[in-house]
Amino acid sequence: MKNRNSFVESTTPRDERLETLKQLYPELIRDNRLDIQALKDLVGDESFDESEVGYSLYWPGKREAKKLGRKEAEGTLEPVLGDGKNEDSTNNIYIEGDNLEVLRCLKKSYASRVKMIYIDPPYNTGKDFIYPDNYTEPVDEYLKFTGQVDGAGNSLVSNPKSSGAYHRKWLDMMLPRLQLARELLTDDGVIFISIDDNEQANLKLLCDEVFGEENFAADLIWNKQHSQQQGLFKRYHEHVLLYLRNFESVGNISGGDGIIEAGAQKKISKANPASEFTFPVGVRFDAPNGTIIEGTYGDSEKSTITKGRLICKDGKTAEEVTISAGWTQKNQMKSFFAGEKVLDSKGQLVLEFFFNSAGKIKCTKERSQLTPPTVLPQYGMVSEHTEALKDLLGGYYFPTPKPVPMIKDFSSWFLSEGDVVLDFFSGSATTAHSIMQLNSEDGVNRKYIMVQLPVELDEKNDTDKNAIDFLNTIDKPHTICEIGKERIRCAGNKILGEHPELEGKLDVGFKVYRLAKSNIKAYKPTSGSDAESLDLFLSEMDKQVTPLRDGFDFKNENDIQGLLTEIILRQGFALDSRIETITTIANNIVYRISDPGRPIVLNVCLDDSIDKQTVDNIEFADDDKFICLNSSISDELYAQLSDKGRVETI
Repeated sequence: MKNRNSFVESTTPRDERLETLKQLYPELIRDNRLDIQALKDLVGDESFDESEVGYSLYWPGKREAKKLGRKEAEGTLEPVLGDGKNEDSTNNIYIEGDNLEVLRCLKKSYASRVKMIYIDPPYNTGKDFIYPDNYTEPVDEYLKFTGQVDGAGNSLVSNPKSSGAYHRKWLDMMLPRLQLARELLTDDGVIFISIDDNEQANLKLLCDEVFGEENFAADLIWNKQHSQQQGLFKRYHEHVLLYLRNFESVGNISGGDGIIEAGAQKKISKANPASEFTFPVGVRFDAPNGTIIEGTYGDSEKSTITKGRLICKDGKTAEEVTISAGWTQKNQMKSFFAGEKVLDSKGQLVLEFFFNSAGKIKCTKERSQLTPPTVLPQYGMVSEHTEALKDLLGGYYFPTPKPVPMIKDFSSWFLSEGDVVLDFFSGSATTAHSIMQLNSEDGVNRKYIMVQLPVELDEKNDTDKNAIDFLNTIDKPHTICEIGKERIRCAGNKILGEHPELEGKLDVGFKVYRLAKSNIKAYKPTSGSDAESLDLFLSEMDKQVTPLRDGFDFKNENDIQGLLTEIILRQGFALDSRIETITTIANNIVYRISDPGRPIVLNVCLDDSIDKQTVDNIEFADDDKFICLNSSISDELYAQLSDKGRVETI
């Protein structure tokens, strides 16, 4: 039997968290299971009592929901060639599929690589779409899932308030998705979640558990400016919860320009007692020429001159003066008047300390940090954004989209060159529109990944009916995804129409991927160690002519690109990796795949036979990989390739 590294075996699902624990603390793992007593011994806990651990959000089924977040991907993503825009040059991604399984597919490639996540999940108002996650075959169920009602007209997806599992179903949906979202975030990454009062309280507790209460940043209040009466009160607001992956890794928000003025003294108190500071001659003094101040002056923030006088001559102090006051920036003043460069606690450059016309000490700084209020600016009424989308697409095809200016602001606070933003409840693709708009304004190249379930539009709904009529005119299927993709196309065209100088510089394209069944048959490890078990295993191997799914066609470019994408994802490479097709080595086609976020290069050949000349000519670094079909390469050529680098077979 050929002794080869199997690509299939190397990607067999396993509990990564358990494996990490095993690497860090091997004494905690016995028979591949966590030893609870060993864990107690490790932390010195001799009196563990669950009643003293604190509190958490509980609901029936929570444990099963957690398991969904740890489950490995069973499907893959296949490219939908020709459905995107500028596919050969874009770094943006649009994915159709159930977002839970899609997040699993993305986990290996995008773990700790997404800088910002924004999601607008169902608010659980009683009429919302709730994703059905209680199945064991996620891709099969997803592929069956084409509508919101079954043949008898019974709802498959709504979550009415009359349901006894009303909140539980929503929490079941959110928990595993948030668990996976956290794994995708960079150490200094952030997540924004829009929600209203129906589930805000539960979502806050859920996020405290998933992201850590210490990583809660803000409950931002969006004033939607609704004017209609809604019961006892008019509801004008929605919430946007903001959590950080690691609070300690996120500094103040960069941005802003111009000069800001701040005070350098405050009221004297026990917490802020008076002390003396001596100011040199020539300090700026904004009082009329000839002004003289002596003794004690000021209102609540009193100052007392203990030596010299405060005299204004030609806009500056005429003599050295010592003042006793309640200083707030005494150390900064010492450094500044000693001729040193001074930065405040936010890293902003202090430009000057000066006296105002009343003799109070002030300072000016070079603004380089923002401190946004938790009450968000008024981005306009919801109807304004609905109208803007209508003008863009030519009709009312999507209700209540989120404001582009709001997502732009969120993105400008935390995203910089090359950063990735993910929205896995993409809807009308407001996030994609916002990123393109922001990039066009500041010249920074940010990238997006949109994920949306292709929910069928309902002809009985007026807005959906309009959308269906529109999609018929552009010959597209009747799903929410098609509205989102067309919105991205139109938004990109509009931006370039307004800024033709950005043609070829601004990325307004996107590649489309769709959730699909794996191209590779599931690996079945051997069980048992006797001769009979081995014979059974070998006979099964003989029956398995190909490790690929039934119907896979090597002459079909879609199948080849689908398998190539699956290999890219399983190897932990991003979907926007650079793929170079090499045809000059010999009679084989070799795909050379590179990802700036990965230190190695993949060399993939999917031909049915590897030519000796290919093996002779190909060169790659020791850590690079060569992947091919197990049946396509002889033992001799396999050994020769292994001398050049790492080889895996399918």
